[in-house]
Amino acid sequence: MKTYRIIIALMALFGIVTSLSAHAQELTVDEIINKANLASYYAGDDGKADVEMVITDKNGQERTREFTILRKNVEKGGEQKFYVYFNRPADVRKMVFMVWKNIDKDDDRWLYMASLDLVKRIAAGDKRTSFVGSDFVYEDVSGRSLSEDEHTLVEHKDGYYKIHNVPKNPGDVEFTHYDIWINDQTFLPEKAEYYKGETLYRIVTAEKVETIDGFPTVLESKVENLETGGTTVNTFSNIQYNIGVPDKTFTERSLRRAPKKWLKK
Repeated sequence: MKTYRIIIALMALFGIVTSLSAHAQELTVDEIINKANLASYYAGDDGKADVEMVITDKNGQERTREFTILRKNVEKGGEQKFYVYFNRPADVRKMVFMVWKNIDKDDDRWLYMASLDLVKRIAAGDKRTSFVGSDFVYEDVSGRSLSEDEHTLVEHKDGYYKIHNVPKNPGDVEFTHYDIWINDQTFLPEKAEYYKGETLYRIVTAEKVETIDGFPTVLESKVENLETGGTTVNTFSNIQYNIGVPDKTFTERSLRRAPKKWLKK
């Protein structure tokens, strides 16, 4: 009987320790979104990818864009620089979109329109507008600042963290809130639903994910605009990390004089 009581006590103790260990491993909402931000936008010190964008309207008519994205981290989880060079079709060839991502102030964004030889600064108020006529918005390229929203962990279920997000300045955006589902192993957001009031109007999904050079990487993403009936699919290829993209790539001079060495496929 004494041995039986010892076994029961040990089982109870083990149960308490296991429970405490599991509790200690649960992440806070801030830890989750920071991990998701790093996984989504900061893999490696820099990176490169070729992108095929297919834009489909409600009638099934398709348009295609092909471009290359270069990225460099200034600080892990902090400032970044992005350079997007358009290859096709002819009407957007040599067009460049560049972002200097800031933490404590609005991002700096430029659009170079080669056909007009014109550099245009994109105002902060335009960051939620259409990116080159697609269902993505400018802000999707470099990511939304975590400090712009209030975040709440709704649940951790079936391998995903569901996070509810409400903008701190609702007048600056078109949505009232959005929910994201973050994979609890890769920390990549795999789905986001945007609402206007109680109406779901926009869905963003990671359609295909693979590990490249040790980094979980989205190979295909899709946006569905439920208001217009349009969809846009981005397919990523020739993905590389830690290739040594130089700082001079991300200057206003490079808007007109593309860094051809870094754009080769």
